[in-house]
Amino acid sequence: MAGHLLELTAADFDATVATGVTLVDFWATWCGPCQMQTPILEQQVEPAVAGRAKIAKVNVDQAREIAVKYAVKSIPAIFIFKDGQVVQQFVGLQRGDALVKAIDAALGA
Repeated sequence: MAGHLLELTAADFDATVATGVTLVDFWATWCGPCQMQTPILEQQVEPAVAGRAKIAKVNVDQAREIAVKYAVKSIPAIFIFKDGQVVQQFVGLQRGDALVKAIDAALGA
């Protein structure tokens, strides 16, 4: 995966979302809209929030237990975490500006 997106597994998920603001994109390799979401995260969202929030991805096929824990039923599913708590959720392909706005809200900006 290009860019500065973190790839999370069950081993590092909780520690990564525990502090600060983290956007987590639940995705799979076979999901067309997921493939379209990645460049939006890399080219629009990550540069806009660099140094203020983390952008991460969870492959639901490789980390099924995380997807089950957060009741992910449809992908792409994007969760915004603040200090370990889900503060906003999106399902389906999302625009970059909407995600940046949600992160800014979570940051209190």
